Amino acid sequence: MSSTTELVGEAAPTGVEPAPAAKRHRAAAVIALARFEARQLLLHIPVFAFLALYLGFTGWDLFNGREGMDEFPALQDVDRATQAAPQLLGVALLIIVNRTVLRSHRRGTDRHFDVLVMEPWRRTVAHALSVVPYAVITAGVVAFQIVWAGHKPGVVGHPSPAELAVGPLVVLLSGVLGVLLARLFRFSFAAPLFVVGAVILPGLLLSADGSSRWQQWLWPVVTESGADPFPSELLGRPAAWHALYLVGLIGVLVCAAVLVSGGRTRIVQAATAVTLAAMVAGVAGQSQGDSAALIAARTKMSVSPEKFQTCHEYGRSTYCAFPEWDARAALDWAPLVDRVQSLAGGAAGGERLTVRQRIDARYGLTSDTTLEASSTPGTVTVGTRWGGNRIPEFAVGVASVLVAGSEAATIEWCQGDPRAVTVMWLALGAESDPMTAFRNVRLGDSVAGSDLVLAPTNGISLSAEQTWIVRELLQKPRYSVIPKVKSHWTELTSPKTSLARVAELLGVEAASKGAADTDAEESSCDE
Repeated sequence: MSSTTELVGEAAPTGVEPAPAAKRHRAAAVIALARFEARQLLLHIPVFAFLALYLGFTGWDLFNGREGMDEFPALQDVDRATQAAPQLLGVALLIIVNRTVLRSHRRGTDRHFDVLVMEPWRRTVAHALSVVPYAVITAGVVAFQIVWAGHKPGVVGHPSPAELAVGPLVVLLSGVLGVLLARLFRFSFAAPLFVVGAVILPGLLLSADGSSRWQQWLWPVVTESGADPFPSELLGRPAAWHALYLVGLIGVLVCAAVLVSGGRTRIVQAATAVTLAAMVAGVAGQSQGDSAALIAARTKMSVSPEKFQTCHEYGRSTYCAFPEWDARAALDWAPLVDRVQSLAGGAAGGERLTVRQRIDARYGLTSDTTLEASSTPGTVTVGTRWGGNRIPEFAVGVASVLVAGSEAATIEWCQGDPRAVTVMWLALGAESDPMTAFRNVRLGDSVAGSDLVLAPTNGISLSAEQTWIVRELLQKPRYSVIPKVKSHWTELTSPKTSLARVAELLGVEAASKGAADTDAEESSCDE
């Protein structure tokens, strides 16, 4: 018997069970064909290009995306962030695998397969297995992403293995779907048409009823982003059920393709039943919605966070955080509070503050809510997101409490309240690049004209003239401003002090000239 005959095996007589050696040879033939087709897939420009794009973009993001909030990741958000990019590779595989299966049909060589021992359904299995190496590559990339994020300083939270499995499963699902479409429809346009429909149809369904959870979770990737990071126990995502659904769906598609190709063996029928049951169980599990216990827990942590936090004293102040963020207090929050407080005068320079972490998880993972200002004197709010603009925003919150006494007190400030100048100096005066921080903390990303300054809770409105004064202060040497702030602290933080007087005390001349240069507007405060 020749080596080729040994590879594919001889056809067994009708009604005779193939010998174990023949079964092994047939399995080896399927694996050999799968390896060949996997290599051939990489020779197609779309697969090669999208794989290179996926690897390149991921590498660029890991090695260059170290600034801003990405510098301090929450792993329960990072695991979901690994799911979107593999979809591009999946689309390329769906179309190219579909064309590969139809290759013999396009070239008119189907009839030649009739003389081979390998049945059509075994060739179908081989085509499905040819996608596995690309799913393995995706799994390696995802693993590298989460390990890389886990070794960053300031990282918090815990990743979900089920969430991390979604990316590789999406790649495998796409390739398997391409095989099934090729067995059902004998023309190459079926796959591109399916991709177009898959993009448009979910949007139409969700726009008709955005609250239909079961429709949303039928899509392979459901990232649910928008809100600040939640503690892991408040996520409420049916990640394990969704992974089971994807595994079952992949199995059902493979079995369907094999059955269409003529592989109606008992093993295939049994596998179809098992994978269909897994898919149905996954759909049922992921469609249940948020439980009453989860809703209650989200409400309690949002309304009464102190019941779920641990508190530690660092320096003069107390820092309370959820368990996953506990280490951030000493590493990040306390040094910033000390820097801001070191610029303050009077009793504020030695005031004992309480920095409390807060969330609003009552509206789910996609709702970007604003935290209400605390009316408790000396209490500063900090959120679960850190890095980038969140750092100067937190500094504004600390400075507001030092000047006004509480976060809620600043709500009563009118447009152009002179005390806002002191707040901005305290918040940004110790920054290494105060002008950049000033630009980043303003809603309009500018350093001229009136604008809203962001904070963890309510922001502060700056008039054009106040903006000019703050800009002049931040451009002065720090050592020349600090003595003025400390010596005139009482007057600078008094609501009776006019803006012109504040400028005079801080050594900023002709403040009204700055207002003229930046579309001056009248202050609504009584001066």
